[in-house]
Amino acid sequence: MDLDQLHTFLEIVRLKSFSKAAQTCFRTQPAISAQVRQLEQELNTTLFERLGTRISLTMAGKIFAEYAEQILNLRRQAQDSINELEKVPRGELVIAANEATCIYVLPEVFSRYKEMFPNVQLQVDRSFGARVVEAVIDNLADFGICQLPIQEKKLQVVLIHTDEIKCIVPPTHPLAGAKTIACEDIVSYPMLLPRAGTTRARLNAWLEPIEDSLNISMELDSTEMMKRFVGAGLGIAFLAASNCADEVREGKLRAIPLAPESLDRRLGLIYRKDKALSKAALGFIQVILDQAGVGTPATSNPTETARAIL
Repeated sequence: MDLDQLHTFLEIVRLKSFSKAAQTCFRTQPAISAQVRQLEQELNTTLFERLGTRISLTMAGKIFAEYAEQILNLRRQAQDSINELEKVPRGELVIAANEATCIYVLPEVFSRYKEMFPNVQLQVDRSFGARVVEAVIDNLADFGICQLPIQEKKLQVVLIHTDEIKCIVPPTHPLAGAKTIACEDIVSYPMLLPRAGTTRARLNAWLEPIEDSLNISMELDSTEMMKRFVGAGLGIAFLAASNCADEVREGKLRAIPLAPESLDRRLGLIYRKDKALSKAALGFIQVILDQAGVGTPATSNPTETARAIL
């Protein structure tokens, strides 16, 4: 039994004629009769009573006609809902990112996206580093935002944000007036370091010349906690400039570039290459690129095509 057979059956019922139904269905009358026979064989019943040139529904035919109408109505409703989804996207997008990114990078992105797609629900999966990548690969998240570079062939990567990791100290700290800070300058001071992640790995490389003299006071996994602890004089820390811009502007903290070379941070939007992108997902890519003001992908990707589709 298929939908075409149901349509043919209902046309016969509506027109009360096999020959007229053949015309509206653009088939021959023998083909129409064959479809009805197939239905009757599958249902193991007779659907029509043939009285000379007239036909009428049997009791089984009347019952089946009601269900056939419901089935085709559901089919039309499903198609209408799918068509409407393209006009007014609905559903849910899951974004995996760490807490600092959610606080300092995504709020304006989310706000703009909700203006454009009010019927799409955004869910945030707070994850760290490798867990963000895993969530996207395992299809637990539609998109991830994490530090670059990402070496994973299954993922599409788009650069969305750049800033600089700086040394963070209280305004009264002996290093507060320095223009740059080399690793040798911090040997005598307690440090608050990230517990793990890409930033910690890069700091470890920067601190390698003095690794035997390091004074690590605490290892923390919260940007907010680091800022509070630095402000309380518990040590110096290393944070992305965008994550402490408010405190620096208000004079609560000082952010000093690292030397001999700056430690730049690049954030990327990642998603699976083989994932079919809905209009809601394509819209998220467009919004995050527009908000970031960055249109150059870190790797070749279909983003420009996606934006053209929108």
